[in-house]
Amino acid sequence: MDIVWREGRSTVREVLGILNATEDRVRAYTTVLTIMQRLDDKGLLERERDGRTDVYRPALTAEVYRDRRAAADIDDLLDRYEDEALVHFARRLARLDPDRRRRLQRLARRD
Repeated sequence: MDIVWREGRSTVREVLGILNATEDRVRAYTTVLTIMQRLDDKGLLERERDGRTDVYRPALTAEVYRDRRAAADIDDLLDRYEDEALVHFARRLARLDPDRRRRLQRLARRD
């Protein structure tokens, strides 16, 4: 996802080339293809046909994805641990710098 967000739109071959040029582990074309198809199936990527090539672009911005992912993770955490999780969140909030805490409160009010 990071590559497609950065590039704006990419083919499987382009993503594969970037991954293999920047990471120690060499990945196979079929591995990247499968992942990108699954991301398309989940609605995170959108696929369009350009001749014989599929071109993928992000369906969501990175910021929207992170917000939705965080909300889902927090919901899951609260469903599993309820008050215990809230106690840890409250303790963590209490340790925050006051300016940061105020910024977060303003952000929370926007929803």
